Amino acid sequence: MSESTKTAYKRVLIKLSGEALMGDGEFGISPEVIRNVASQLVETHALGVELAVVVGGGNIFRGVSQAARHGSDRATADYMGMLATVMNAVALQDALEAQGLQTRVQSAIEMHQLAEPYIRRRAIRHLEKGRVVIFAAGTGNPFFTTDTAASLRAMEIQADVLLKGTKVDGVYDSDPVSNPEARRYKTVSYTDCLKNDIKVMDSTAFALCRDNDLPMIVFNMNKPGSIRQVVSGEDVGTTIQAKEPTRFVEEPTNG
Repeated sequence: MSESTKTAYKRVLIKLSGEALMGDGEFGISPEVIRNVASQLVETHALGVELAVVVGGGNIFRGVSQAARHGSDRATADYMGMLATVMNAVALQDALEAQGLQTRVQSAIEMHQLAEPYIRRRAIRHLEKGRVVIFAAGTGNPFFTTDTAASLRAMEIQADVLLKGTKVDGVYDSDPVSNPEARRYKTVSYTDCLKNDIKVMDSTAFALCRDNDLPMIVFNMNKPGSIRQVVSGEDVGTTIQAKEPTRFVEEPTNG
């Protein structure tokens, strides 16, 4: 671990969507994608940054949509979604350790054969010892998304920033896929995100971050080296903060 490299943040929590692990598939985990994600995390960890990760489960099971489609009980569907996040967490742990990085999975639902139970002080101690900690099973409660779990865990471990890895390069004022004139925010406040119903995270996660003054950076996870660029303080993605003035990036959305 490099001690001489200066970074903008010492301890970060990264929220990865389950869908980001699918690659070009319709479901499941792409071995190539998860290796690439692991490589980015290893590269970032080498800068001396303490890394925690929350991973979703949408590539395996989406609780809300599945419950609606099949008439399932919402709570039951959410618990099934939590188990999907454990599968992703264990897969990511395996990919990280294959590249030589010590990793611990902590689950909000106890399953001792696969993961440690979530214990805040133990998680912080792992981070201090240079281990990556992956938080699985959300908050352990139905009706809360992994976005909310990421916000909660980031505050519990006293992270400097919450990083939201997506397939686009930030937050836009409208859908950049359907609207070529969409403008990307350089900075935006949580209040404006809630007011404008921006869907990059759910409203509970936004409100939790705003009320506890936790900054968030939304960036394109698919670009090589993007995590390293963010923690190094480079101008990447969109920064969301409690009192941040709304500013747009001037360059065209396609450039």
